[in-house]
Amino acid sequence: MIYQMIRNREETEDLVQETFIKAFHSLDSYNDQFAFSTWLYKIAFNHCIDSIRKKKLKTLSLDKPIELKEGKVAHQIRDDSHGPESDYIYQEKRKLIQETIESLPERYREAIVLRHREERSYEEISEILQIPLGTVKARIFRAREMLKKKLRENAG
Repeated sequence: MIYQMIRNREETEDLVQETFIKAFHSLDSYNDQFAFSTWLYKIAFNHCIDSIRKKKLKTLSLDKPIELKEGKVAHQIRDDSHGPESDYIYQEKRKLIQETIESLPERYREAIVLRHREERSYEEISEILQIPLGTVKARIFRAREMLKKKLRENAG
């Protein structure tokens, strides 16, 4: 979820670590009537929003030159934004993964969707699907193996 919002692996890793630190320091505010994952997700989401807001405060003008003692110097800022080509590639990969997931047999598809799209724990998936925990783990393992195989076939 954090990577989907930030789209930068290093920054995502930092935010994940900071999220767990915040959660640890806020454990006393956790209400056990709700799922721990929901509480943690909310902390992560809010931390991402805060990070994005802080970035926006540090904006610089691309048009306005900066002044130095020697005179004016054009300000050069590296462009870290994703261009149309990388956005297109990302969307195509996402579409391929979605289609591959949809092609899985239903029992594997529902387990993998609950685990990775809805970010459910194995225990929650076990309750939702009303199957043993070991079966959940086996289905997710097999679903991942099927996905790897199908994606390799499509890539090669």
